[in-house]
Amino acid sequence: MERPAWAPRSIDITVPSVSRMYDFYLGGSHNFEVDRKAARKAMEFMPGLPKIMQANRAFMRRAVRFAAGEGITQFLDIGSGIPTFGNVHEVAQAADPGARVVYVDHDPVAVAHSREVLRGHDRADVVAADLLGPRDILESPEVERLIDLNRPVALLLVAILHFVEDADDPYAAVAELREALAPGSMLVLTHASYEGVPLPPERAEGAVDVYRNTRNPLIMRTREDIARFFEGYDMVEPGLVPMPRWRPETPVEDVDPFAFSGFAGVGRTR
Repeated sequence: MERPAWAPRSIDITVPSVSRMYDFYLGGSHNFEVDRKAARKAMEFMPGLPKIMQANRAFMRRAVRFAAGEGITQFLDIGSGIPTFGNVHEVAQAADPGARVVYVDHDPVAVAHSREVLRGHDRADVVAADLLGPRDILESPEVERLIDLNRPVALLLVAILHFVEDADDPYAAVAELREALAPGSMLVLTHASYEGVPLPPERAEGAVDVYRNTRNPLIMRTREDIARFFEGYDMVEPGLVPMPRWRPETPVEDVDPFAFSGFAGVGRTR
């Protein structure tokens, strides 16, 4: 298999990556044949996967604009993935040119391309780290340079927690991050769920099975389980809802049915 010039030497291009599959669903070009093959296989069971990813991105942009409108100027995006049009720093800095953004990902391709995109940006940076190591993130030079943890921060966990198994205790990692944030901070979150998927459960399960062959299997949680991530936060209206229903800017009736798969919400620390 030919290794593209942009691919870091350290990565195994024979194993699919969830961030590169996500890039493929969004129409990006930073993915390998192994990623495209896995993504196409998942789409055989759930053809609306690209619509779900687009709904994630659209929600993220609305939530960032909302946070900026509430006076938040610092954004910590964990599991940020491979940069595509309409990134957090673009949306946040359009609302407030002084906004500061730190991206975090453990995928070397995502980190390498984020560095490339952010070259010359003095108010945005990227950290190579994992959600399950909150201290590594919070004590990184990039966060210490750009984020003042004594002031409110918008913490973005968009389409990442469903790749963390219960055995790794994602709730503890999210709670540790919350404890580090100043009052008035926000948690912006999306999570996959069988609830809302316009398919019989066994069809959706076929797509989930494809992810078992990646390093990050897809963990579908119930709305109740997803709501637990917001412990210690007050929910912002309209609460934990399907992504298109969170403060829509266009008629919800026009949205593809697959976009309603899973849940999105924003909470604010007390």
